[in-house]
Amino acid sequence: MARKAHPVAANGSDTALSPDTRPEDRRDASRRARIEVAFDEQATLGILFGEFDANLVQIENRLGVYIGARGNKVVIEGTADSVGRARDVLLKMHEKLLTGEEVDAGAIDALISMADEPTLDGIITGKAKAPSIMIRTRKKTIVPRSAMQGEYMHQLASRDVIFALGPAGTGKTYVAVAQAISQLITGSVQRLILSRPAVEAGEKLGFLPGDMKEKVDPYLRPLYDALYDCMPPEQVDRRIASGEIEIAPIAFMRGRTLADAFVILDEAQNTTKEQMKMFLTRFGQNSRMVICGDPKQVDIPGGDRMSGLADAVERLEDVEGIGVTRFGVGDVVRHPIVGRIVEAYEGDGS
Repeated sequence: MARKAHPVAANGSDTALSPDTRPEDRRDASRRARIEVAFDEQATLGILFGEFDANLVQIENRLGVYIGARGNKVVIEGTADSVGRARDVLLKMHEKLLTGEEVDAGAIDALISMADEPTLDGIITGKAKAPSIMIRTRKKTIVPRSAMQGEYMHQLASRDVIFALGPAGTGKTYVAVAQAISQLITGSVQRLILSRPAVEAGEKLGFLPGDMKEKVDPYLRPLYDALYDCMPPEQVDRRIASGEIEIAPIAFMRGRTLADAFVILDEAQNTTKEQMKMFLTRFGQNSRMVICGDPKQVDIPGGDRMSGLADAVERLEDVEGIGVTRFGVGDVVRHPIVGRIVEAYEGDGS
């Protein structure tokens, strides 16, 4: 769908000025630019632009530019910095489509956020060294959606024990599960063990009905969701039945040695110091352990007990072989409103 472009000056770099242009706009005009981008693979343009140009509108709204599409060409207008970032986001989106990756609203928003970070210039433009890190699973290929996710993925591939700290929506658990599945598929580990403390988030759920599995499954549902998103459901169920994938509360870890395994502890902020020490000392040969949690969301009953996660990071951060990744509000890769919600709650110190 063609879109009418804004008027531009003859030199193609500054916007044309009308007689009623405001003085501040005249000053800003010297910093404005117009560039044209042509795409060779026209078959992908419908997906690239989105239905009713929704993807282009998303970029326009986030970066404050105007994008006009005609045929296989796109004209981008705005400040020089924003135009450059919009171009790089579009090129990266096109590159993803050519390699079979999905380009949805979340992926676009992540690319826009990453385009604001100079440390990720290589990911967006290819002018610097592009990231060599990605995670392949049965259902999808996961690439970093933020600078910190890139660092996290490097740690997952190189460290024995990794602490991932930060708010909801930053991909702490999801990326760890994807890495675990990738290693299980390739045979570098023999088992995937997922655990979390069975602590209610402020509610009193009472006595749950059913056998032990039915009692603890509600606490572990987020881990199941990540598994099913990275591997076909029938394979997940088969591997759970065979014991290759085990999902259990942290209390079930006592007395075990977890060798040849990728072990993930989720919601680790709700462990006590004793539980965390017990869990960490289960580490066995040819294993990897990832501990995920948000230190600001502690639900340990009593309220006066120190979180085992905070205690462990304080003690172990400088120990060889241990990595710590700290995510912030800017690393939230869910819907943009999630990041704004997290920021609003953290802003009042609660």
